[in-house]
Amino acid sequence: MNKKVLIVDDEENIVELLKFNMEIKGYEVEYAYDGEEALKKAKDIKPALILLDLMLPIMDGTKVCSKIREDEELKDTPIIMLTAKNMEKDKIYGLELGADDYITKPFSIKELMARVKAVTRRYAAPSQPIMDTSLEIGELYIDMENYEVFKRNEKIDLTLKEFELLKLLALNRGKVLTRNYLLDKIWGYEYFGETRTVDVHIRHLRKKIEDNDKKPQYIETIRGVGYKIK
Repeated sequence: MNKKVLIVDDEENIVELLKFNMEIKGYEVEYAYDGEEALKKAKDIKPALILLDLMLPIMDGTKVCSKIREDEELKDTPIIMLTAKNMEKDKIYGLELGADDYITKPFSIKELMARVKAVTRRYAAPSQPIMDTSLEIGELYIDMENYEVFKRNEKIDLTLKEFELLKLLALNRGKVLTRNYLLDKIWGYEYFGETRTVDVHIRHLRKKIEDNDKKPQYIETIRGVGYKIK
């Protein structure tokens, strides 16, 4: 099992604190103090998790996150963003870039480690056996064995989170799945409340699979409850 973690922050004391606590839990820690160095190390070591600060010298965290999500070998690497910014728009922006979770400074090590555990557990969990390895919904073809989605025979590039969100909705076609249910099943959180995370990923997903994401044909919003595949 890959136990490598890349910590990216320009504050040495935070890096040391995180490094100490991650190593206690058995992780192999690498670190970087700027975005350029972070990207290079990510490509070199291919970590199981990246703890990424937004405010970095040379290349900021948002750019690093975008480049990781564009890289074929790194695009599914879990990313938890760390930042002093606590405004909702900053949080949403980080999630839209493809971050798996977001925690604001100052944070408790206990909370951070709980989030690390949830994210890494979810990515490391073996796939559940599926009777049928593919689904067709309208013009969408979902290959669940190979984690691929096609529309009109053209492959759609989805992140792992987006794929599993679509798969879960598709497997429950016609059923309304609440935001808290989706949050628990896809993100593995042991708490409720961060349902905006689901909304952000649904919006991202719609932009990729719908002809017009403003008038979705596939994913229907059930106001005040959640979502369903029509």
